[in-house]
Amino acid sequence: MKKNSDRNFDSIADKFQRNIYQTSKGQLRQQVLLRDLLELPEMQQPQQLLDVGAGQGQLALTLASHGHQLLLTDISAEMLAVAEKNAQELGVAAQIQCQQSSLQQLSEHSQTYAVVLCHAMLEWLAEPQQAISCLKQLVAPGGILSLMFYNLDAKRFGNLIYGNFDYVVAGLKQRKTVSLSPQHPLVPADVLAWCEAAGFQLLSKTGVRCFHDYLRQPAMQQSHYQQLLELELAYNRQEPYASLGKYIHLLLRAV
Repeated sequence: MKKNSDRNFDSIADKFQRNIYQTSKGQLRQQVLLRDLLELPEMQQPQQLLDVGAGQGQLALTLASHGHQLLLTDISAEMLAVAEKNAQELGVAAQIQCQQSSLQQLSEHSQTYAVVLCHAMLEWLAEPQQAISCLKQLVAPGGILSLMFYNLDAKRFGNLIYGNFDYVVAGLKQRKTVSLSPQHPLVPADVLAWCEAAGFQLLSKTGVRCFHDYLRQPAMQQSHYQQLLELELAYNRQEPYASLGKYIHLLLRAV
């Protein structure tokens, strides 16, 4: 894995918080992930969890409030510093440990976890397929990988319905890099094939933001947030809606 070309969010931690975590899209994403994870039998009692590419740890801190212990890892020291500060403010610092580390560095050690989280990280990596093999080494036999990634199919669909035809024809390539725009959107069928080849079995697939990003009136993302959230949760495991999610959340078992 080419660590020097993987995305590091040092220097823009504040921007990340404003533009992702504090918006309806970030809040909805967290609620969908929480629903999926907290329904797992493995999560019904306190677990030692690993959150790879944890960033500022919003989801991890919520899981800590449910009694779980978590190791948060990221290549960005600034993002982890925010996570530690938030853990103190929420009173869960004793259940949180932060470690600045790449996925490759983690996979070189022998420790495994019953549940490993890897959310919104694959699309920032130079070699996402290799990352799946690294993640497999961190999941205990029979354990769970919670994997969420940016959906190239949904990005193409969204730009088509927005009328950005030239952008689609150009292969969704931007002339100028946008700091919070994922570098490598992924084809869900490819990611699932990588996971199965690495020794994972698919348990469930959920779309994340199946409707939110496509609203004709974006102001409704905030004004009708609760109603939108309820509809997302009601339909985002059903096709065709699951495959329209801007992100795809896979729950996988290591076999």
